[in-house]
Amino acid sequence: EIEENAFQRKKMLVRTSRLSLEHFERNKIAESLIKEAGVPADLAQSIARETERRLTKLRTKYLTAPLIREFVNAILIERGLEEYRHKLTRLGLPVYDVTQLIKTMSQRAVDVEAVHEAAGDAVLEEYALLNVLPRDIADAHISGSLHINNLGCWVLKLEGVMHDLRFFFRYGLSPGPGLEKIPRKPPKDLESALSITIEVLKLTTRESMGEQTVDFFNVFLAPFVGDMKPDEVRDIIRNFLIEVNHLIPSGVSLGLELTIPRFIAEISAVGPNGRNVDIYGDYVEESLLIASSIIEAMLSEEKPILNPSLIIKIRNKTFKDGKAERILFEAHRLALKRGTPYFANLILKEQRYASYAATGFRLASEWSGDWELDTLRTGILDSVIINLPRACYDSGGNRSRFFEQLRDRMEMATRALEIKYLTIKERIGENLLPFLTQCRDGDPYYRLENSSRLVGFVGLNEAVHAISGNPIYQSEESLKFAVEIVKFLSKELERYSNRPDSRFNLSMISCRNAAKRLAELDIERYGLAKVRVHGGRKNPAYTDMTAIPFDAGIPLQRYLRIEEQFHQLTPGSHLTPIPLREGENGPESLLSTTKEIVNTHKIGFYTYSRDMAYCNNCDRLFYGEVVKCPLCGSVKTMTRFIRRSAKYATKTLNSI
Repeated sequence: EIEENAFQRKKMLVRTSRLSLEHFERNKIAESLIKEAGVPADLAQSIARETERRLTKLRTKYLTAPLIREFVNAILIERGLEEYRHKLTRLGLPVYDVTQLIKTMSQRAVDVEAVHEAAGDAVLEEYALLNVLPRDIADAHISGSLHINNLGCWVLKLEGVMHDLRFFFRYGLSPGPGLEKIPRKPPKDLESALSITIEVLKLTTRESMGEQTVDFFNVFLAPFVGDMKPDEVRDIIRNFLIEVNHLIPSGVSLGLELTIPRFIAEISAVGPNGRNVDIYGDYVEESLLIASSIIEAMLSEEKPILNPSLIIKIRNKTFKDGKAERILFEAHRLALKRGTPYFANLILKEQRYASYAATGFRLASEWSGDWELDTLRTGILDSVIINLPRACYDSGGNRSRFFEQLRDRMEMATRALEIKYLTIKERIGENLLPFLTQCRDGDPYYRLENSSRLVGFVGLNEAVHAISGNPIYQSEESLKFAVEIVKFLSKELERYSNRPDSRFNLSMISCRNAAKRLAELDIERYGLAKVRVHGGRKNPAYTDMTAIPFDAGIPLQRYLRIEEQFHQLTPGSHLTPIPLREGENGPESLLSTTKEIVNTHKIGFYTYSRDMAYCNNCDRLFYGEVVKCPLCGSVKTMTRFIRRSAKYATKTLNSI
């Protein structure tokens, strides 16, 4: 539709390197020549005019930035301007873009490997858009109707992995191909079990780009405690947490059970040297010792440990077991002081087998009915996000056309994920994911066919506001319309889930990049006066991860009543952050809030959130918006922790 309108006006469309569709403008060529290669203005204009003349002769309605650059370089060579052509050479990215990338990444407190990865991602993003995805899907992403997550790894890696440590505790570790790599035997004690766990996480980062979840972490480790003293266990656990924090670049979630559920308790336990040792139900004390040691270690560090993340799983028996409730109390102390643990409400029947990642990703037994096949040794294939406000603006606010737009975009989103699935199958066939696909007894470790394909959305609150005239939280009519939208998306997605190996799940995905990019593209297209955004003119973004902004300033009970309606409709991913008030009374008050949530609300997954700042000089943590260290007065030594999505973002105060 965009292309047709452009063609009718006899204008050429350009797919730019910043992933947008724009009408061809000769002046942009001149500006690039001046900025990137230092070409004098008059000469730059002359080259731009000649480029336009040649491109017009092509009689094409569709151009790419690389094609235009090739024409410009050809003209530079013809005119003997070799030095300018050299500066304009494309390295997958233009030289200027690579230089700017290095400068930008240097401001984010990351290392050179992050710069290296970002440059590679940029090249592979372009490859995916030009050579892998169909034209309509690529254009939908570029123009802002959709957002395809993880494009830089789309053709190579999985998004998320749900591990099963029993596999490695029984068989040991096979690191993959390579004559120089040495396999490891099954662990013989707690220390070697944790060592293998770290290696599993390291090796998986080479084949996946997102969160890794180790569910039932304390339960599966419990048989390795043996007759160790509690202090020994605590020391080993603390060292493990620090190693994960230092060595694993991707996010890691550890699922902690405070009471061992029956479906785990009655299974034969894998113990030292890969042998069966009784059942997991015989290791309740050991599993609680590991859980309490993890929480204690995290409380002992003044600076919050943001990786790994803890998933505290609350079941019916949790409040009936004194020891379990004491550990839950300490988890709420950790939430109050560091704002880090996440809580999974598994009391509801449909939540019994649910496994969560800290990003909000959820797997349960709805797919095949077998909890092990559905939740372990599989994960998240990838995700595509629908821009709800764009569908609203494109439909002119007409509800019937709005839902038609959603139907079309749902079809494209599912088709993109099917292409991803087939592409990853090709990579597996080429043995490019050797660690995750290693086989034992003919069965690969990672079950690709069971992986979840997530279709998410951003801007539900803004789309409802644009059509109904009120945000979701200001009128019951708006809330009903929001539920109608999500139910429609859920029903549409069900149509695609009947195919073999097509585990689609509707999701409220945490993706700040998509929320910002799509809002900015809509403002460019429709203007700030028309587009409703969260964050104002300077930092426009759509609401992601939740139905309404979690800083909307409404009473907690109202907030929870709204959010719970969407958790059940989005089984693939959901997370409700609950902002902590300044001067929160204590862990008792927080635990009371949790009891109310799990007993009266259908909130599946939530976390308590607070803004914090840490002084590296004083080794002290402060709460709220701190401008400088209250003790030493320093600004540059301060690191601020702000939650704007599922995870905290870290920033130095002088970069905010």
